[in-house]
Amino acid sequence: MSRTIGIDLGTSTTEAAVYRDGKKELIFNPDGLAITPSAVGIDESGNWVVGERARAQYLMLPESTAIEVKRKTGTDEAITLGRARYTPIELQAKLLSYVRAYASAYLGESVDRAVISVPAYFNDMQRRDTIRAGELAGFTVERILNEPTAAALSYGLDHMEEESHVLVYDLGGGTFDVTLLEMFDGVLEVKASGGDNQLGGKDFDELLMEHLLGRFQDRTGKNLRKDRRALARIKDEAEKCKIALSDSESFHILIPAICVLGGVPAELDETVTRAQFETLTKGLLQRTHEPIDTVLADAGITENEIDHVILVGGSTRMPMVARDILDYLGIEPVHAVHPEYSVAEGAAVQAGIISGEIDPAESLIMTDVNPYTLGVRTDDDGSGDCMNVVIPRNVTIPVTRTERYTTCRDYQTEVLVEVYQGESRIATHNHRLGKFYIRSIPARPVGAEELDISFSYDLNGILKVSAVLLSTGMEKGIEIDMAKGGEKAQDLSGWKEAEGAKTWRAVIRTAERLLSRPQALPEALRGSLREATDELKKALIHGNREDAEAEGDTLRELLRIAKGGGV
Repeated sequence: MSRTIGIDLGTSTTEAAVYRDGKKELIFNPDGLAITPSAVGIDESGNWVVGERARAQYLMLPESTAIEVKRKTGTDEAITLGRARYTPIELQAKLLSYVRAYASAYLGESVDRAVISVPAYFNDMQRRDTIRAGELAGFTVERILNEPTAAALSYGLDHMEEESHVLVYDLGGGTFDVTLLEMFDGVLEVKASGGDNQLGGKDFDELLMEHLLGRFQDRTGKNLRKDRRALARIKDEAEKCKIALSDSESFHILIPAICVLGGVPAELDETVTRAQFETLTKGLLQRTHEPIDTVLADAGITENEIDHVILVGGSTRMPMVARDILDYLGIEPVHAVHPEYSVAEGAAVQAGIISGEIDPAESLIMTDVNPYTLGVRTDDDGSGDCMNVVIPRNVTIPVTRTERYTTCRDYQTEVLVEVYQGESRIATHNHRLGKFYIRSIPARPVGAEELDISFSYDLNGILKVSAVLLSTGMEKGIEIDMAKGGEKAQDLSGWKEAEGAKTWRAVIRTAERLLSRPQALPEALRGSLREATDELKKALIHGNREDAEAEGDTLRELLRIAKGGGV
C-alpha cells in the first residue's frame, strides 16, 4: 500500500503532513515551506499555476486567478479564469494535484492516498465535493475528517493520560468551527460541533478593505470597488496589515499608483491602528458566540466544566480573539497546538491509524458526532413538507434510531421515504440525501397502516435507512455514504418516448375517463386518483423513470380498487 498523508485543505492556505518513524512530520512544498497558498490560476502562456506563484499572480492578473475557492465548495457556481469557466471541484482538484506531486517528491515515494480535513459544519454535499476533488487529483480519499477533531487528535496523541473537557476554537481563513471534546483514558469523544461556514479571516480582511476604500473615496472622490486589479492590491495589503497588527500597534499601508486621477497617478496612503481594526471587526467575533452557546447546550456542558480552550487556525493569532474568549467564557485560551499546522498533523495521525503506522493499542480511541440533523419528509403539519427528525444533530455516532409513521391519506398504496440533512423545519430547505419507496401497501383508511423507519449511522459515515411495513413485514431501504454522497442519478436520456412511458400514458387516459364521471367515485378515492394522475404526469414530463414507475403503480392500484368497487 502506498503512503497515506493528511491534508488540511484550507480557504487561504493548504498544508500536508505524514506520520512516519513514530512521529508527525510536515511535508514541505517546492518553495521549502509547509504552508501553500490555496490559489490556482492560468498564466499568460495558458499554463496552470498553483500555490505561491498563483498567489503572486493574483495581484496582476486577478481575472485569471482564483483564491478562497473553498468558500464555494458544495455549490454549482462557475469560476471564470480568463476565457474558461471551472467548477469549485475542478479548481480544488488542481490544488490537490499540486499537493500530491510535491508530497511524492518530498517523501521519495508514490502518494495516492489521503485523509482530507473539512470544517465540522460542512454538509453532505460539501463533503462529497471535497471527496470528488481528491479523487480527480488522483487520491483515494480514505477519510474525511472534521478540522477541530483533527486538531484534537494532534493534541491528544501527546496527552493520552489527560482527563478533561476541551473546547477547540478553530477560526481559519474562511470558516469557523467550535467543537467540545472529552478526553479520558486514551479516548477522545466528540460531544458536540457547530460553526459558521461563512466566517473567517477573509471576512476580517474585507471589512478592512471596505474601510480603506471608503477613506480613499472620501479623500479623492474615486470609487475603486469595480476595479479588480486595485481590489486585488488592496486585499493583499489588508491581509498584511491584519497579520502585522497581531504584533504591532499600527501599520502603514502605502499602495502607489492605485489609479489615475486627472492624468496623475494616485496613491492609497493610510495608517491603521490595532484599536481601529478591532473596532471595525468586533461584530465578527460576536458572531462566534452563538455557535459556542449551541455546542455547550447540545453537549450539556457549562463553561465552568471546560478545562482547556485550544486555539486553532491562523486567524486566532489576532490578540482580540483570546481576549474575547476570556471575556465571554472566563477561560484563558491557549495555543497548545500549532494554529496553522495542527489540522494537517491530526489528519496525518488519522492516516497513520488507518494505514497501520500507529499501533492501535497505542493510539487514541476516537468517537464523533453527526453535525447536522437527519430526518424524513412528512405531512405532519399538513404542508407535505415537514422535516421530521430521526437523529438530532450532535448525537454521538455510531447510533441507531427508529420512529413510527402512518399513512397520511385514504387508499394510500405506497410511501415515498425521502431522507434529508439540515436544521430547517421545512424539509425541502434542507439537503436531500436519498429516497426509496415502500409499495403494495394494503389500501386502507388514512392512518390505518404503520411503518417503522430506522436510521443507523456508523463511524465510517455510512447512513443506513430502512422502513418496515408492520402489517406485512415488508422492508425496503438504502445505504448512503455520507462522504461519497447519496444515490447516483439515473441516465434518463431518451426515456420519455420509451415503451414504458407510453404504457403509463394509457393508464392516465383510463384514469381521466373515470375522473370525468362526477358520481363514479367516493370523494376520498377520487382525490387519491386525481393526485396520483397529476404526479405521474409530472414524472413523465421531467423524464423521471423511478418516480413515474412508482406513481404509475399507485395509479394502477387505485384503478383496481375502483374497479373492485363496481365503478
